[in-house]
Amino acid sequence: MTAVSAEAAPGQTRAEGRARPRPDGGAAAPLAPRARLLPSLAAVYRAQLSRARVARIPLLFVATFQSVGIMILMRGVVDGGDEARAVVAGSSVLVVAFVALNLLAQYFGQLRASGGLDHYATLPVPPAAVVLGAAAAYASFTVPGTAVTAVVGSVLFKLPLGHLWVLAAVVPLAGAALAGLGAALGLLAPRQELATLCGQLGMSAALLLGVLPAARMPALIAYARDLLPSTYGVEALARSFDARPDWLLIAADLGVCAAVGVVSLAAATWAYRRAAVR
Repeated sequence: MTAVSAEAAPGQTRAEGRARPRPDGGAAAPLAPRARLLPSLAAVYRAQLSRARVARIPLLFVATFQSVGIMILMRGVVDGGDEARAVVAGSSVLVVAFVALNLLAQYFGQLRASGGLDHYATLPVPPAAVVLGAAAAYASFTVPGTAVTAVVGSVLFKLPLGHLWVLAAVVPLAGAALAGLGAALGLLAPRQELATLCGQLGMSAALLLGVLPAARMPALIAYARDLLPSTYGVEALARSFDARPDWLLIAADLGVCAAVGVVSLAAATWAYRRAAVR
């Protein structure tokens, strides 16, 4: 039996689909119904979560250890105040960048190089479900490491822990923005090695522009920092450490994260369609 993409039969149901004529004059079986986005997304998410669980958990420990190590190093030059908030927030979001941007870029680059996209292209699922399912699965692995990093950093720099629930919004929104960017980089890179390089460069940018205090950056670098999607997640988390957080500014930063996430995931979906038909 030949698998048929869901794009081939828009709007048809199993009962209503018309049989296409076969070259020998016989009647062919009706086309499969168009798969719905949410069930397809859930199926891809579960499959990706199961596949990546064994391979990615050790790397998550590496990402967490890396972020905690950066905070320990910065403790020698940063005493407290706004700089301490920036270091803790940037190190926490760095865990998201390591997994959602770096590893996802490598995954889609490998998938494209090995011909794995051909498998997904034959499945009766919307392209958006493949991209969103993989992005959500990789972002899910960042939750424990981000929480551990934020708690350790708060204790290390003596920051209040009362508003760390903001992570419940920062992780999915920053994760969506970075995962979409990582998937697009992996799918658009002409070679697997370039996808890996782009993922590494993106994570390095999140490290340098997110962890270092913005007040100490040159003006040109500060402008580049504003273009990085993770910056707004860092800013939202850093503001939550204030004694009286400005919730309007935090909501604005999270809104920017959400908008960038929508755009980056849409770009990744377009890149998937482009790569799958080649």
